[in-house]
Amino acid sequence: MDLTLLAPRAVTPDGIAAVTVGVRSGRIAAIEPIDADLPAERSIRLGDDEVLLPGLVDTHVHVNDPGRAEWEGFDTATRAAAAGGVTTIVDMPLNSLPPTVDADALQVKRKAADGRVHVDVGFWGGAVPGNLGELPRLHAGGVFGFKCFLLDSGVPEFPPLTHFELADALRVLRDVDALMIVHAEDAEVIEAAPPSCGRRYRDFLASRPRRAENEAIKAVITLARRTGARVHILHLSSADALPLIADAKAEGLRITAETCPHYLTFHAEAIPDGATQYKCCPPIREDANRDALWQGLADGVIDIVVSDHSPCTPDLKRLDTGDFGHAWGGVASLQLGLPAVWTEARRRGHDLARVVDWMATKPASLAGFARKGRIAVGMDADLSVFAPDEPFTVDVHKLAHRNPVTPYHGRDLHGIVRTTLLRGREVSGAPFGQLLSRGDA
Repeated sequence: MDLTLLAPRAVTPDGIAAVTVGVRSGRIAAIEPIDADLPAERSIRLGDDEVLLPGLVDTHVHVNDPGRAEWEGFDTATRAAAAGGVTTIVDMPLNSLPPTVDADALQVKRKAADGRVHVDVGFWGGAVPGNLGELPRLHAGGVFGFKCFLLDSGVPEFPPLTHFELADALRVLRDVDALMIVHAEDAEVIEAAPPSCGRRYRDFLASRPRRAENEAIKAVITLARRTGARVHILHLSSADALPLIADAKAEGLRITAETCPHYLTFHAEAIPDGATQYKCCPPIREDANRDALWQGLADGVIDIVVSDHSPCTPDLKRLDTGDFGHAWGGVASLQLGLPAVWTEARRRGHDLARVVDWMATKPASLAGFARKGRIAVGMDADLSVFAPDEPFTVDVHKLAHRNPVTPYHGRDLHGIVRTTLLRGREVSGAPFGQLLSRGDA
């Protein structure tokens, strides 16, 4: 073996066990009892306070590169991912310039990332009005699926689809068995809601009502039923939609859903007025809603937890005025997802195996990463050494994110990632992450 890791506790597909993991040529080549004689060139023995985890897979990251790299960029995004135990990300197609809505833009994106990534990186394509013919080309180019909006995306170069346009796109994607991931908020419901302006969080919350999510999800389910396409609901924040998704799954529709660490950690009643670092769309809702989202996870209605890391420069957050109506909507959290979810999960009686399922195994399955998300023979040796009981207080200035803005600043969490390995190599120094395509992942 090139490397062995002796772990008194490791999260494996069979549960938490004491094992020795053998790595050869970047893959997991053996999993033996911890006292097995498994010769290797190098060996790492985990401490009694550490747990070996598979590298997390975050399928919802806005890197914003090229074009808006001052918001984040591939170097800092992937450093932050590695620091948080994330070894694979999938980059969203918008907020970069150009957006990834045609084959040429995909090549621009890949060129911007090449040689600058510290973890493995894949790409989503975008579905926008007028690019129906580009969807098969992007699929052939290796994107892992397609993202669309059902309302204004916040950037003019990535307009939303009407329901008719979404239906047409779903028929194209059904024929190549590609996944459509949907920002599901209804534009008409939001247009009829009170406008968002000023410093009061409750006014912002009223401007993005639950009904907007619920109605949009109903529409997506209807179109999934009509077309037979695979669909995925992004960043679910309204727990009212859980029965809709549960019924659609029971019906046999090919639908999945995600939520995000900020919806599972924060609640509206505790967000101060003017604290625009909490602004995201859909919004962080009430405490009872948070409890219901956790129940949706426990019941399997929600499939995965991913970051929706959507940073920007501090000026765009309007921290000087605290005006929610004018602030950019997005939570920066890529490095903090694991401790944030684990801190709340352990309080609610969930073990690390469940967290790994939500944040590594199932996201890998959603995107189609056959060799990611599990500690098993034949998988990529993407691993992290995690100290689950170690407390820390988030200091935004110590994070690897490019810009020092996050609602987690000052929050007490549990769980420190001490080491991250990508294909058996510790992530530090020069970048050696790979750019992944659907066909070779």
